[in-house]
Amino acid sequence: MVAYISCYDLTSCLSYRSGHCCSRGYVGLRCFGLSAEEGRSIQLTHQDFENLLRFRTTLRGFLRWSEDQATAAGLTHAQHQLLVAIKGHPGPEPPAIRELAEYLQLQSHSAVGLVDRAEAAGVVRRQQDGKDARVVRVHLTEKGDWLVTNLASAHLAELHKLAAALNNLLPSQAAEAGDR
Repeated sequence: MVAYISCYDLTSCLSYRSGHCCSRGYVGLRCFGLSAEEGRSIQLTHQDFENLLRFRTTLRGFLRWSEDQATAAGLTHAQHQLLVAIKGHPGPEPPAIRELAEYLQLQSHSAVGLVDRAEAAGVVRRQQDGKDARVVRVHLTEKGDWLVTNLASAHLAELHKLAAALNNLLPSQAAEAGDR
C-alpha cells in the first residue's frame, strides 16, 4: 500500500487510513505500511528524506525572504504577521486581541505586547468594542494598511514561486499509478 500523508499527524489523514492517495493536496512523505499506532512501522526511503529536506529548505527560504521584506518595510516579522492577521480577519468587525493571539499562536499577554509595539509604530490602533467593553478590537491605521497591502503583493508573487517548487516534490500522477 502506498499513501501520502500530511506533515501534521499520520493518523489524521483520511486518505492515509483508507489506503488511497491523498486528494487534499498535502505535501507529504511517501510511506509504506501503517502507523506505529496501528501495529506496523513506516518504512521511509532516502528519497523521502531528500524531499523533506528540500521542503524544509524551500519553506525556510520563503520565511527568511518574508522576514527581510518586513524589515525593509520598517516592521518586525511579527508585526507583519499581525497586520496580515488584522487585514485577513473574516467578519464585519476588526479582530479582538484574543483572536489575534489565536491566529498568531501566541498567549494573550504576548499578543498584547505585540499590539503595544505595533501601536507605538503607528500601524495599528485599539478601540473598545461597542457591545462589550471588556473586548478590545484592533484596527489598521492608514500606514499599516498601506504597508500590509504592499507586502502582500510581493508575498503573493513569491508564494506562486514557492508553490511551484513544492509541487515538484510531489510525485507525478504517472508515478502514483505505477505504485498502486
